[in-house]
Formats: sequence, C-alpha cells, structure tokens
Amino acid sequence: MEFCTHLSMDYKERSYGGERIYRDMIEQAVLADRSGFDAVSVTEHHLVNLGMMPATLMSVVKLAAHTQKVKIITAVAVLPLHDMRSYAGEVIVADIFTEGRMILGVGRGAYAFEMERFGVPMDVTREKFDESLDVLTTLLREEEVAWKGKYYNFDALTVMPRPCRRGGPDMLMAALHPEAIYHSTKRGFHILTTPLHGDRAHLVAQVDAFRRARDEMGEAGAHLTLMLSRAAFVTRSEKDRRQKVELANDFFARFDNVYTGPGIVDAGMARVLPRKQTLAELEQNLLICTPQEMTDKLGEYADLGIDRVSLTMNFGASQADTLESTRAVAEEVIPHFRSTSMKKTAELV
Repeated sequence: MEFCTHLSMDYKERSYGGERIYRDMIEQAVLADRSGFDAVSVTEHHLVNLGMMPATLMSVVKLAAHTQKVKIITAVAVLPLHDMRSYAGEVIVADIFTEGRMILGVGRGAYAFEMERFGVPMDVTREKFDESLDVLTTLLREEEVAWKGKYYNFDALTVMPRPCRRGGPDMLMAALHPEAIYHSTKRGFHILTTPLHGDRAHLVAQVDAFRRARDEMGEAGAHLTLMLSRAAFVTRSEKDRRQKVELANDFFARFDNVYTGPGIVDAGMARVLPRKQTLAELEQNLLICTPQEMTDKLGEYADLGIDRVSLTMNFGASQADTLESTRAVAEEVIPHFRSTSMKKTAELV
C-alpha cells in the first residue's frame, strides 16, 4: 500500500495569510517527497478558507518544481466551474510541466456556497459534471471535436498542444457511493473515496464495488487503483491526542457547515457551527494515535485491498507539529507497508 499526504490549505485565522499557508504547503510536499510518500494531493476550493486552493493546476506545477519523485494529484478539480475547451489545454500543459507526474482527479463540487456563487446550483452539478467530463476526455483524445449538448455547443476544434500521452494524464474520480465507484472504475478511472462517517460495512461495500469492476475489466483494468482518504495525525501522549482530536472537531465543525450545513461564511471564513457528532464518535473515524496504533489500523485497509491511503494532517495543528507527524508516518508507519509490498512482489516473481 502506498501513501499520499493531502495538502489541505486551511487556516482558522485570516492573519496567517495566503503566502504563509502556501509556503507551508511546499515545505510539507518536499518532506513527503524526500521521506518515502508516493504522492501528494491538492484540492480545488474557492471563496472559503477550507481547502483554500483556487488554482489547482498552477499549484501542481509549482509542487513539481520543488519535488523529484512524488505523483501530484488534483483531489479534486471541480469540472463544472471550468470551460473544458480552455481547461483541456491547461491540463495538457500541466502534464508536460510536471513531466508526467500529475494525476488529474475530478469531481462535481462539494460546497453549495462556492458552487452557487459561481452560478452553478448544486442540483445541476451532477448533470453538468457528466457532460463536462465527456467533453474533456474527448478533447484530450480526439482532434476536430464538435459538440452539441445541454451545456456545451461548439463547432469543430482541436485543443493545442496535443497530449504527450494518448488521452492525456491518468484520471481519478472522486466517488462515495458503491454504485458510482463501480461505474467510474468501468470507465477506466482510478478511484478516490472515503467512508466519511460510514461504518466498516460501508467501506467494505466501496472496496468491493471497485474490485468487482476492475476484475470484470480484465487486463484493461489491471492498472487501476483505489485511494482512500482519512484524517490522521501521529501523537505521542494522551494529552496530545486529545488536543489533536479537538482541533479536528473544530475543523469538521467548519467543514460540516459548508458541506452538509447552511453554508454560513463570513467574508471568506467558514463559521464554526455545533456538530451532531460527539467527540467519541469522531475519534472512531480518525487516525489520531501512536505510530503503532496507526500501523495496526492501516493494516486493515491494506488487507481490504486499498492501493493508496491519503492522509489529511492539515486540520489546525502548527506547521512544526504537522511536519513532525509527516516524519513519524514516513519513518515509523510506511516501512511496515513497503516491506509487505516488496514481499508480495517477490512472491509473484
């Protein structure tokens, strides 16, 4: 099982500033690249201080300039907010500038607050996303593309430059429901998922949907991977663990506000609202623990067949603590899974 660190650009205080938050992002990515992580990822969000990245492809290119090996994943780019005719060209250039290390993760958007302020109501995001994705993949694959649809109508055009890889970079789909995971896999997409507040049975259903689709595809699906997103942090004491859980609870109080709640945002700052989930319930969905406990919990994911776990460690801790947690994962957790992967490879040979 491989490891990704999700570079979620989030701050609680406006005074922290964008320059500082993105400097932190680069420092975390460089450490991940040097210490054995397989990938780093960024998300796209606008107009709010959660996952604050309005320029994902620009950030991907910047991260590539500071790293050597890690894959760089957009997790995810929000297609309904872009015009695919121009976006396809931007994707191609980003793929060239990253020398093939970019994986383009796509989704339909999660926060009604940002989508609706760009004139895209949440009740049309699925429909617009589906057409946008079809347009994008066609433009990356073919020349002289004309389109007549609900959201796109244009005469024949060819996006330039042409992709270095046929069809453009590898693409990843964000999907939560097992049925969506199954159909997205069948279309040839890598999958990013999370059980969020679901139980283990829901996670098993998600994994089974992916594996069933991949198995049905035979050789054509052998390269496809399943990535699981989890909030995580390495702690060394009970006091530290409680503090990090409280920070996570504060983060999710803002996240729930814009994801499933009323979307109350004060001049760009998502308001902290009371949560229905208790701290004890939240803890069950987090990997905030010692390195050994994290290894044990992640072992269950590896046994299920998860190919890559994406750890979100940016939920309010200091940069120093976040870097230390990243080091601890690299030095005390990842080696257990790397040796297992090598053993399995040797057995196959």
